[in-house]
Amino acid sequence: MKLIEDPLAIKELKIARAITVLTGAGISAESGIPTFRGEEGLWKELSPEELASFEAFYKNTAVVTEWYQHRRDILYHSKPNAGHYALRELQQLASKFDLITQNVDGLHQRAGSMDVIELHGNILENYCINCNQRFSQEEFDEIYRHNPNHIPHCYCGGLIRPNVVWFGEALPEESIEKAYDSAITCDVFISVGTSAQVVPASNLPRIAKQNGAYLIEINTANTAISDIVDLRLEGPSGTILPMFIEDYKQLIKKNN
Repeated sequence: MKLIEDPLAIKELKIARAITVLTGAGISAESGIPTFRGEEGLWKELSPEELASFEAFYKNTAVVTEWYQHRRDILYHSKPNAGHYALRELQQLASKFDLITQNVDGLHQRAGSMDVIELHGNILENYCINCNQRFSQEEFDEIYRHNPNHIPHCYCGGLIRPNVVWFGEALPEESIEKAYDSAITCDVFISVGTSAQVVPASNLPRIAKQNGAYLIEINTANTAISDIVDLRLEGPSGTILPMFIEDYKQLIKKNN
């Protein structure tokens, strides 16, 4: 079934030299990763202030660490889905392609996507808050298992935390700079599975549109940017993205 039928969308995709994609929790939900703000979201049961801030980590290190280990356990039993693999293929097809994600699960990389711009860090990476020593997940697991109190310490004595951006913390400067540059310079911007509520990521599609990009949204429900997009494709990204890629391949094939 043909997905892209809008004449303007066809024209814009045919001539696009630079495509930027922003993904949110929705794309990973089909892999079994809970979203944060959906009906089954993590924040429905737990307050973010209690778990996803430095203050919470410092005051309740064992509880917060155990919660992140639980999230990693979910991730270990999950796999990239068709949406992740479709974006890997799009990266191979586009002349210039940037993939920006708000997710911390690393599923894009596991699907084969390269140079992913991670706005909120990566849950499989850890570092010491004292000396900044980096720990792989395997190294962290070893320390975690041998600590009876589930309070992992670095060799210097500092606490080890996940390499994710918590509430109240700034996004990685290099990542946000790359993301803004990509939004400003792209010809087509595709927002996938994000609620478009969390700044500064939620600003990216608006910036792209303000700078002349054709704006596409793929989501199962309306979001904060649905009223400004040029094309909205409703449905699960694992279903929509593979169909979108097939249409895109036909468009660029006819254009060559």
